[in-house]
Amino acid sequence: MTAQAPSPLGQIASGSGITAGYMSGFGNGFETEALPGALPVGRNSPQKCPYGLYAEQISGSPFTAPRTTNERSWLYRIRPTVAHWGRFTRMAPGLWCSAPHPAADLPIGPLRWDPQEIPSEPTSFIEGIRTITTCGDVSAQSGMAAHVYVATRSMQDQYFYNADAEMLIVPEQGRLRFRTEFGVIAIEPGEIVVIPRGIKFTVELVEGSARGYICENYGGALTLPERGPIGANCLANPRDFLTPVAAYEDRDAAGTMMVKWGGHLWACDLAHSPLDVVAWHGNYAPYKYDLRRYAPVGPILFDHADPSIFTVLTSPSETPGTANIDFVLFSDRWLVAENTFRPPWYHINVMSEFMGLVYGVYDAKTEGGFVPGGISLHNSMLPHGPDVDAFEKASNSELKPHKLENTLAFMFESRFPQAVTPYAAENGTLQRDYGHYGAKLAKHFDPGRREPR
Repeated sequence: MTAQAPSPLGQIASGSGITAGYMSGFGNGFETEALPGALPVGRNSPQKCPYGLYAEQISGSPFTAPRTTNERSWLYRIRPTVAHWGRFTRMAPGLWCSAPHPAADLPIGPLRWDPQEIPSEPTSFIEGIRTITTCGDVSAQSGMAAHVYVATRSMQDQYFYNADAEMLIVPEQGRLRFRTEFGVIAIEPGEIVVIPRGIKFTVELVEGSARGYICENYGGALTLPERGPIGANCLANPRDFLTPVAAYEDRDAAGTMMVKWGGHLWACDLAHSPLDVVAWHGNYAPYKYDLRRYAPVGPILFDHADPSIFTVLTSPSETPGTANIDFVLFSDRWLVAENTFRPPWYHINVMSEFMGLVYGVYDAKTEGGFVPGGISLHNSMLPHGPDVDAFEKASNSELKPHKLENTLAFMFESRFPQAVTPYAAENGTLQRDYGHYGAKLAKHFDPGRREPR
């Protein structure tokens, strides 16, 4: 499918306040131009492109990948990427780590963190990335890293692209504006943005400071999960994913290009903006999604469905039925099941679960301690479940229809055990006693009483 859109944006300028424009649909073949006639007709690489532009292809998959998974876009830009290339030097990594990374020396068990503090000094989006966990191997293109970001300033004349991984960004505080090669994306808490590997961008703060979460996906590109017996509708519907229309910068000014490649950060000086794509077409592009449009399904008579029914996006692995990453959402929904313990049950799972909270209260953790901006980690094959307050309330409350409202929690779930970084282990926000919450659960066993208590 091809979606066509002329761009209302045209030329963009840093801090211009131009409103973003979008085309809808997940994985569509799009075409968009910021100047009329900038897209070549009937061919990808003419001898001379309109307006004196350069043609450049970016491929997100091998050339020979099947049509259903083949990802590529053609960009028509003022200068090709190689002209945005200077002499790169290694940057100090800061608190951004890549897998494999040495795990901190912590006892095994559940872990939880308070929100990361927002620094008082000027800190850009890239400077404010703090790695909490890593798993897999960035060079083997398998696994992931889970980060938080904290930012107090826009990326002024700084540009970045990640050659190692796709980035899924979940704001918790503060609105952000992503100026990308492909166009402008504006997001707020309750929305996400996905930037495929190799795509250049800069991040502007719309107001005050910002904080949120990042899943750095080393593996297969995120895609919509198969619905199986659910059929053609519900969960994340393709029409609700939005891709930006073309917008470009023709600006000669000193700046910095930063690239993450091979698990390291590199930087070079620039003399002009690399966000100079005047037109593009293809299916490899950044996109946003409003999580509040997710249409959940669930049990409507009795028992509890697996949390896989709440999968928004999934990164496939080479093993059928086993995800490299699942992005799972716990949002507003009705609970109606009869004679059923409604919160998530106690379980031991082969998948490892990195959880964050954007707003509200998570129904399995009602005693406090898991607040917006916080993190919990329940690793592969380690036990976890509701706290004592959630258990007692769910076990004894009247089971009438109940709506969970004003809540938005999520998981970055991986098939690999997630190693905690030294930064996360030594950070003062780690709740040292959280791993013992199960000790508060009372013994209710009575061999002389068969009926439920």
